[in-house]
Amino acid sequence: MSYQEKKNIVSLIGTLLVFVFYCLYVFERYPEATLNSTETFSFWASVILILIPVSIVAKIIIYIVFNIIYRISTNEKEPSFADELDKIIELKATRNSHYVFIIGFVLAMGSLVIDLPPYMMFIILIFSGFVSEMVGVITQLYLYRKGV
Repeated sequence: MSYQEKKNIVSLIGTLLVFVFYCLYVFERYPEATLNSTETFSFWASVILILIPVSIVAKIIIYIVFNIIYRISTNEKEPSFADELDKIIELKATRNSHYVFIIGFVLAMGSLVIDLPPYMMFIILIFSGFVSEMVGVITQLYLYRKGV
């Protein structure tokens, strides 16, 4: 298994763990449904704004730990360059990830059109961000295995 495949598997597991633990934390703190609309928007906006730096910091820590373990176990450095294949695979994965997020965004806006509660829009946005990231990583894994 190549370095890129191992890195993507670690990224997939890390993303899943960060998302699950963050959701457990958020839904544990979720206030009662008696909140008015302003408080609901404020709560879910803060959830999203906190999720972004938490996931970035967690991913950085996961990549550092992965590179340390990879270096110790194989005595090889991380590849310092990306060839054309790596760039093509990354672009295709980014494209697929963006498509999934845009679909989620449209669904989130559609939830407001059909008069679902405002918190559903935020839940759909968070979930579409998670699914789009997973689609990007899975696309990279698939293309490294299958080829372009």
